[in-house]
Amino acid sequence: MSVGLGKFWRAGMLAGAALAATSASAEITLSQLVLELGAGKAQRGDVEVWNNAPERAYVLVEPVEVVSHGTPAEQRTPQRDPDKLGLLVSPGRMVLEPGQHKLLRIATAGPPSTRERVYRITVKPTVGQVSADVSGLKILIGYEVLVLVRAGDKQPRLVGSRQGRTLVVRNAGATSVELTDGKLCAAKNQCQPLSGKRLYAGAEWKWTLPADGSADFMVMGPAGNARQSF
Repeated sequence: MSVGLGKFWRAGMLAGAALAATSASAEITLSQLVLELGAGKAQRGDVEVWNNAPERAYVLVEPVEVVSHGTPAEQRTPQRDPDKLGLLVSPGRMVLEPGQHKLLRIATAGPPSTRERVYRITVKPTVGQVSADVSGLKILIGYEVLVLVRAGDKQPRLVGSRQGRTLVVRNAGATSVELTDGKLCAAKNQCQPLSGKRLYAGAEWKWTLPADGSADFMVMGPAGNARQSF
């Protein structure tokens, strides 16, 4: 999954009054950036967190639910109560020695939903000491894990509309899908590639097509994969 699967979080902190040549980094890596739960899948999953840096890493874990993901009304809603959030994430903090790895456990909480719920879990190192006798820059690199808690209704419902060379596709279903391997074919053996997109429930996306003809995508979702033309 290549589109919308997760994004890097970067921050820097100046450890003195001026930037010097010496720098340090806290490097962590994750085993996966996308996790699917519920609706016939496992109700819990693990993400492995490694510390590849030569120094101890202090890691903070912050989950939020993303409501109306991919729409103008998109909003992130943090919630400390796992039952209200609908997701249990443990632990909230980690201390990792150099080369050490630990499991971040993620599980659904509360009753199942009739509509897919979308979460982003930020996993980031926090600021420690810069191991140098001079001022320097400490670089922190973190990640966001995309968690999809699938709805019971897994069938995709994509609605497309065309105005000239403008194509708009709306997800009228209850679960997100990925549109991949896009092609615009003006005639047989005359096809051009189209960019892919993860389309969340209730969201829409617009393509400006390079020519007339049928726009065709592979639609990938929890119900399986199938091609659809617009």
